[in-house]
Amino acid sequence: MNVSLPEEFEKQFTPDEIRLHLALGLFLGERVTLGQAAAIAGLSQSEFLHELGKRRISVHYGEADLLADIATVDRWGQ
Repeated sequence: MNVSLPEEFEKQFTPDEIRLHLALGLFLGERVTLGQAAAIAGLSQSEFLHELGKRRISVHYGEADLLADIATVDRWGQ
């Protein structure tokens, strides 16, 4: 997919910056998962988490995620 930006924006941002900001926006809008956002940005999940942290953006981690993690840990203990 190619995205065209007005020329003044293409001069302001590198392609890597544009990919990162697209990934951040899609992640914040809950349109993609953390892993998908990292892939869009061309980063590892760890690197993407670091970018989220630099911007004080929290990871979407709700009650359902917590319960799933607890169930996984319980299974490991059996």
